[in-house]
Amino acid sequence: MNKIKPIMPVMLMIVLVAASSCTSNQKKMEKQMADFIAKVESKVIPLSKEAAIASWDASISGKDEDYQRSEKAQVELVKIFADTSLFAELKSIKESGLVKDSVLSRQMDILYLAFLRNQVDPTLLEKEIAMEANLEKKYSNFRAKIGSKQLTDNEIEDILATSTQSSEVESAWKAHKKIGPEVAPDIIELVKVRNQIAQKLGYANYHTMNMVLSEQDPDEVLALFDELDSLTSGSFSELKLEIDSYLSKRFGVSPDKLMPWHYQNRYFQEAPKIYNVNLDQFYSDKDVVALTAKFYNGIGLNIDDIIARSDLYEKPGKNQHAYCTDIDRSGDVRVLCNVKPTYGWMNTLLHENGHAVYSKYNDPAKPYFLRDAAHSFTTEAIAEMMGRLASNPQWMLDMGIITPEQKEQIASECLKSLRLEQLVFSRWAQVMYRFEKEMYANPDQDLNSLWWSMVEKYQLLKKPEGRNEPDWASKIHVALYPCYYHNYLMGEMLASQLNAYIAANVLKISDFNAASFVVHPEVGAYLKEKVFVPGCLYPWNEMIEKATGEKLTAKYYALQFVK
Repeated sequence: MNKIKPIMPVMLMIVLVAASSCTSNQKKMEKQMADFIAKVESKVIPLSKEAAIASWDASISGKDEDYQRSEKAQVELVKIFADTSLFAELKSIKESGLVKDSVLSRQMDILYLAFLRNQVDPTLLEKEIAMEANLEKKYSNFRAKIGSKQLTDNEIEDILATSTQSSEVESAWKAHKKIGPEVAPDIIELVKVRNQIAQKLGYANYHTMNMVLSEQDPDEVLALFDELDSLTSGSFSELKLEIDSYLSKRFGVSPDKLMPWHYQNRYFQEAPKIYNVNLDQFYSDKDVVALTAKFYNGIGLNIDDIIARSDLYEKPGKNQHAYCTDIDRSGDVRVLCNVKPTYGWMNTLLHENGHAVYSKYNDPAKPYFLRDAAHSFTTEAIAEMMGRLASNPQWMLDMGIITPEQKEQIASECLKSLRLEQLVFSRWAQVMYRFEKEMYANPDQDLNSLWWSMVEKYQLLKKPEGRNEPDWASKIHVALYPCYYHNYLMGEMLASQLNAYIAANVLKISDFNAASFVVHPEVGAYLKEKVFVPGCLYPWNEMIEKATGEKLTAKYYALQFVK
């Protein structure tokens, strides 16, 4: 026994030395990671800002030189993430398993995915960017023509929404679809280039790669969409009969003769106005920009500086699609719109400024690569939750848009309209998600037929007899915002989840449909603390659980809209 005793201190010393060595190695590796981040930041931050400003300028001017400047800056930015030596260094650090600090580790994971996406032949990446820039220019500069008259997207939408003449809406719908043949061949080529990139990185196709690299499981997303299809199909089928009955009377045609151009917008992605409430009448004499500022400022999320930097009205050559851009992750946030005094633009302004406050109110103390949304669909959730307010009668009353008597008159119809909007959009999102999924799986198939098979199945629309045009290509998202549309519907789910939580736990009210947020700065405080300030410090589902007490669930969306 006495001979064994000296062994114990020796073993303890070995353990302590090993632990000390591990700690030392961990500190060295974490310092190497911090140095790596600083090195990448020094390259990315100025170039990212330059690319964002160039893209913004191009969106407004429509000029070739601005698009070229935007493309050049984007190419230079991609080159950083395509740098094989930088990626090798990052991969070595990651595979060491020694970066334990949670903030460093999260930045490491985010950067790893960003670099991995670009570890292919730089000429292939440059080709992708050049093709995207060319397509963006075509979409921005396209104007539909009826006879000799050029029409903006807003004007096309006005005709579809207000006309009661079948021939007129058919002409407008078909005029807009003329962009399809102009861009379809380029999109198919671009899809193949994107697939080449994905396959060189070991993925079956770009759709799968895009999900995995954005921290989404493709099988889980498919299961979610199958669940939502099952949840909404019955309710939508019932509402579709109601829609068809209304439109049949409006246009003086039998329900079986209704065509896609009868559904009051270009894609049947928005609900036709079948209920006895015309929300446009309440906004036609209002300054919707001022209303937007008043609302956000009242909940403690001031947007005066955002509006001052934004470009909100129509101009020749200007991009016709609304969006928000965070120029530098340090407060320079801008919104592009083409505002008219309508319900649709009230919704859009609330939506885009939802994105804007998410970006503006990030935590400036956090590292650059963590000053972003937890996921693209979490910023969509904030935008969608805010956009819904434009048709919320309680919000309209609280904002002074309508009187108590008017609220009483429209309340029931507004809630039915919102439910209709959500179900119509849900079915449209099924089309977009499933079409892109199949397109990237086989871009050589008959995409025109694929598109219409999806439209007929999920939206219950009839394909015009004999039509064989690339109508899918008229939707800008297919070309320039690939494999993204599923995030809108996931965002709608999270919007309902957040809305229910805020109603019950922040505003302390039982009816989540009555939550208007107006002049409740505690709503802004909650969103800042639980959603905006964390940025992407946590993976998206962890952030959602911390903010609402539950991971993402379809439960609250179903409670709100499916009956």
